[in-house]
Amino acid sequence: MKEEIRFHKINDVSPLKNYELSVHFWDGSTKIYDVKPWFKKQPVFRTIRSRDLFEQVKVDVGGYGISWNDEVDLSCNTLWQGGREIKTPFDGILSFSDASIIWKLSESTLRKAVSYGKFVRGVDVCKYGKQWLISVSAMKRVYGEPRLI
Repeated sequence: MKEEIRFHKINDVSPLKNYELSVHFWDGSTKIYDVKPWFKKQPVFRTIRSRDLFEQVKVDVGGYGISWNDEVDLSCNTLWQGGREIKTPFDGILSFSDASIIWKLSESTLRKAVSYGKFVRGVDVCKYGKQWLISVSAMKRVYGEPRLI
């Protein structure tokens, strides 16, 4: 049987004080990652000691890592494994677009599930403007474990 490789894809990253990063993953979790150890491990990381450059961190296309420039980057799994999980008010909340990618469903399927009563409005799902949000626990209850993380 072929083993499935799982990636903890990144949704967003924010630079913090003291050369730490707040990394929000597609599964709705957030971790704090300390970049300072890399200054000693890899000389190329010393270039991001400049606050101006450090604050230019961005998520790579597809969410498989982050980078500052063409030479300095970190993978999603490095950030996941080395990060310290924190609790936020947004833990376990996903947009319909993210949930559809993770569970390999269409957004239309999720909207239909709401209209058919599979999700309880205000408890499992809510709509802000044009954007639907859903809890990870509701997705797991209705569709099982995610197919892509």
